[in-house]
Formats: sequence, structure tokens, C-alpha cells
Amino acid sequence: MANLNPQAPGSGAKITGGGIGEGPGPEVMAAATLDGNKVITADGEHVGKISDIMLDVRSGRVAYAVLSEGGFLGMGNTLHAIPWNALTLDTAEKCFRVDIPAQRIKDDPGFDKDHWPSMADVTWGTQLHEYYNRRPYWMATEPSEYGSVSPQRPTDI
Repeated sequence: MANLNPQAPGSGAKITGGGIGEGPGPEVMAAATLDGNKVITADGEHVGKISDIMLDVRSGRVAYAVLSEGGFLGMGNTLHAIPWNALTLDTAEKCFRVDIPAQRIKDDPGFDKDHWPSMADVTWGTQLHEYYNRRPYWMATEPSEYGSVSPQRPTDI
């Protein structure tokens, strides 16, 4: 049987910090408990909050977190998709950390709430993962039911 390491590259968000609260976390958590968590960049800037967590329904994986940046009372926000494996959950500070500078997020044009990208599009997803210097989540490997390792990728829609 393969040794599955939850911190293996490409497998998901990392977890750091010693903060453990009540409930099932931090390894398994309700997605709604992560909504509203602030995101801190490599240079220490608070760039926004998590507004959504996007699931790849076919593979059963978390694909992206959506960062809501700027705006006032939900108006004028710019949204940014961040690959799930580019984030680190800091349980001590109760935030997510991303290892790129704030200006890099600000330079990403993002999208607005009425014009989402097609997140199942492999070209879009590949470019996004490259922007964050991450291996696309569908390229990570998982053991099959027979013990061999096979690549996982989104299915064409």
C-alpha cells in the first residue's frame, strides 16, 4: 500500500501553527468555517479574505480558494482564484498564508462576481498554477484501487 503523505507537493494546502480549537479541524474542516479567513502574503500584507472554496466535483478535490480583495461592503471587490496547494492554513493566527508578494496578487487582473472564469478549463487552470509556481492539482498522483499510481486531471466538460 502506498504511503499517502497529506503534505506531499501538489496534494493540498499545508497546515502550520499550534492553534487547535474545538471541533474536527484542522486536518478535516467544513469549508464554510474557512470562508472569511484573511489571506496574508509572503511580505506580511493582508490582501483580502477567502470568499469561496471551489471543489472539483468529479475528482472530489479542493481545486481553488477564491480571494476577495478590496471593495467596500461587498461592492467593487476583485476576486482571485488561488490554487489550493499554494495556501498554508496558519492555525495559530487563524489565517491563510500564500508565499508570493502582495503586489503579485494585485497585478493579477482577477475577475468580478458576475464574470467568473471557466475553472474547469485546463488551459486557464494551468496558467493559474504557473502564476503561483505550483503543479496543477490534477497532475498530482494518487494510488489506484490496484496499488499503482495514476495521474488525476479534470474531465472535459
